Amino acid sequence: MEPVPLAESLARLDALIGKHGLDRDELLDPEELARRTALPAQTVRSLLAGGKPADETVNDRVRARVSTLAAARLAATKRRMADLAAELHDELGVSEMWARSVCDGKKVPNVELLHALVRFFGVEGEAFFTLPADETLSRELRKILDDIENDPVVALMDQYGVRSTDLRMHGSVPRRQLERLLEGVFRSVVPEAEGGSGER
Repeated sequence: MEPVPLAESLARLDALIGKHGLDRDELLDPEELARRTALPAQTVRSLLAGGKPADETVNDRVRARVSTLAAARLAATKRRMADLAAELHDELGVSEMWARSVCDGKKVPNVELLHALVRFFGVEGEAFFTLPADETLSRELRKILDDIENDPVVALMDQYGVRSTDLRMHGSVPRRQLERLLEGVFRSVVPEAEGGSGER
């Protein structure tokens, strides 16, 4: 993705939120965005409110984001740092001591190891670790924009003039149930092919 200024991504999102009656607090939940970007939640809140990113070096960003991802993995798996260091040793061939230093945010991985950490943590390219905070957040907001703009449910709501998605966004109608409901609507209006099998 080409870099898009954060202010532009926010403006586009706000326009879609207004148009479709979406829940801004849910879409732009700082804690969730922080989890998805490996940025501190306070940084995300500040950026969403129009603040400027902190002045930091690329090395600072890489150390902080690797450390954040490592901490999140340990919390999710209920394992110890020694276990994670051993896993990195087995998968990437680095020493456990060095792996621990990288995961603790004390050392900066070289380019080759950074590429391996992209695969290890399942993130989207080396830029996940190196982009400034505002560009990182803007990149994540563009994914949300793409999801909304390519959501067939939103397209149907546009077509039929539905102004709010509160039922879907707040979970009172689960997504799968809504999909079944729409499937029933489609079957009722799409003519069946000869032989009884519906064309899709």
